[in-house]
Amino acid sequence: QVQLVESGGGLVQAGGSLSVSCAASGHTLSIYVMGWFRQAPGKDREFVAAIRWSGGTTSYSDSVKGRFTISRVNAKNTMYLQMNSLKPEDTAVYYCAARLGYSAHAMGNMTYNYWGQGTQVTVSS
Repeated sequence: QVQLVESGGGLVQAGGSLSVSCAASGHTLSIYVMGWFRQAPGKDREFVAAIRWSGGTTSYSDSVKGRFTISRVNAKNTMYLQMNSLKPEDTAVYYCAARLGYSAHAMGNMTYNYWGQGTQVTVSS
């Protein structure tokens, strides 16, 4: 079992920056990849970014590449998402997720085993 708790988020104007974090607890040694997903009202949940827990390889969706940065501090079992140059279309509930065990799939296409409760990010125009 892995528990994930997001924090951060909030309201920011377009062009601004915001950071969200995700603290993992429980069987964290089994984590292979952690990722961020988001869901806007009336839309499907979409992949944002992910990071391999060991090695730090990252992956981003095209919509956030160059604006968002994913990172992690293994000693704190915490993952971060720094969001810069935010746009109104970035408004969504942001969820962190953890994948336990190896997968050959791309990080955006993996099955994630555990999910956080989500944190709201709102970007005003």
